[in-house]
Amino acid sequence: MIVEQRTYTLNIGAVPEYLKLYEEEGLAIQRPILGRMVGYFSTDIGQLHQIIHMWAYKDLAERSERRAKLTADPRWKEYAVKTRKFQISQENKILIPAPFSPWAQDDPALDMATNNG
Repeated sequence: MIVEQRTYTLNIGAVPEYLKLYEEEGLAIQRPILGRMVGYFSTDIGQLHQIIHMWAYKDLAERSERRAKLTADPRWKEYAVKTRKFQISQENKILIPAPFSPWAQDDPALDMATNNG
């Protein structure tokens, strides 16, 4: 497994509105396509005004396949336009879980996708 960590730095004060919009619209589009949400967070100490979300994939090929499906989805395209006004920057990292991490092995029970493939 690999975990993608995606960090968005937002305009000052935009985090509550961004999270509200994501919960109301984005989550229902993204979760069934990307499948394995590790977590969704906002910062409180350190660099502020950031949203961090993490998704697990079997490998880079699965990540590419699922991300392509997401970016092709017309509902996601419409949603993404709505969020751009909040965003200043984006950073992506691919994390490799340690052998003892719960995300080191592929556990089908963690997949929230509507189609597990």
